[in-house]
Amino acid sequence: MTDPLLRIAEALERLAPAPMPAPNFTSAEAFAWHTGPDRLEPVARVSRVDLSLLVGINRARDTLLENTRHFAKGLPANNALLWGARGMGKSSLVKAIHAKVVAEGLPLKIVELSREDLPSVSRLLAHLRAAADRFILFCDDLSFSHDDQHYKSLKAVLDGGIEGRPENVLFYATSNRRHLMPRDMIENETQAAIHSTEAIEEKVSLSDRFGLWLGFHTCDQDQYLDMISGYCAAHGIKVAPDRLRAEAVEWQATRGGRSGRVAWQFFCDLAAREGVRI
Repeated sequence: MTDPLLRIAEALERLAPAPMPAPNFTSAEAFAWHTGPDRLEPVARVSRVDLSLLVGINRARDTLLENTRHFAKGLPANNALLWGARGMGKSSLVKAIHAKVVAEGLPLKIVELSREDLPSVSRLLAHLRAAADRFILFCDDLSFSHDDQHYKSLKAVLDGGIEGRPENVLFYATSNRRHLMPRDMIENETQAAIHSTEAIEEKVSLSDRFGLWLGFHTCDQDQYLDMISGYCAAHGIKVAPDRLRAEAVEWQATRGGRSGRVAWQFFCDLAAREGVRI
């Protein structure tokens, strides 16, 4: 008969498994952070596009690239918040710039952290602080609701608490919201609070802790068509300009808007119809 104490110990181990050791950071350029148990899993192949294919975001591209180069060289750099319109290449830009900097011979790793795992960020930073490498900590689609306390965990990345942010870690986040929470929620809290400024300052000021704010706005039709032409050129697809324009405009009309994501979706459909693998 199994020892009851052993069964209890095994049950506790299943409920709260021991964290796995830090990985060999030389095994990959990208990692994903998971909990239960805590672990950094290497990402063999990152889903990304070439930096040259990201059209219409030149200012954000140049600013973030320079900031990332500075960090990879051990120079001062700022945490960055990429905010704005959906599908305009915010997360694609972060991944493309990481690839560009690595291709230039600068040592840099990227670690993806999901919003749901923000409460574990202090444990993740302990792993990264002890490593010799330099890391971009990347959180995609970051936002908070009125009763969401995860934003307090984010301060450990941006401010670092008593230890300070690890010198070898920089934080990049993308969001559809400039202040990381909905405008109507800010207004509701302002109206309901006795001291309205104090009631919302802690949440709204979170975005102020990012040294770089990079805005992304809906593209116009020329930029949308340029994106598609760039994809076609990169993958060797030759289509008559009049036909390409007509089909691309029809495609965006069925989607109710234009964006980099819509341009890529149209290109995927076009490539399939042309029998080209991408």
